[in-house]
Amino acid sequence: MIRITKIFTFETAHVLYNYDGKCKNMHGHSYKLFVTVKGKPVNDLENPKNGMVVDFGDIKSIVKSEIVDVWDHAVLINGLSPHKELGEDLEEKGHKVIYCTFQPTCENMLYAIAAKIKSKLPEEISLTYLKLHETENSYGEWFAEDNQ
Repeated sequence: MIRITKIFTFETAHVLYNYDGKCKNMHGHSYKLFVTVKGKPVNDLENPKNGMVVDFGDIKSIVKSEIVDVWDHAVLINGLSPHKELGEDLEEKGHKVIYCTFQPTCENMLYAIAAKIKSKLPEEISLTYLKLHETENSYGEWFAEDNQ
């Protein structure tokens, strides 16, 4: 098996309902997402993907359509919390709001990202690892073996 990784960046704001620190205020991050998948490289001289586990462009297409294009320059809000009203107000003023069914922390965002990517991968490719940086020195990690 071979693992390959592609890195993505996007800008997203979030609001953490009932948080007791200064990050309780709406704020944004320049997120950096590392996506690692594994599989066996194609071994077929006639296949245009010969030697590849998966085309990096295919990974880019999945992550871009499922995560980056959806979350980039949006505000993530827990739609099950009273912050839903804030989200509705922001939408009325023309802002892009994503309602989550979870507190939009780095940790929970990783669960959502994993589910979205896994649902779109070819059967022979598996998601093995995600790392999501909120800042240069603060990040969360998701490992497949911890989430069986």
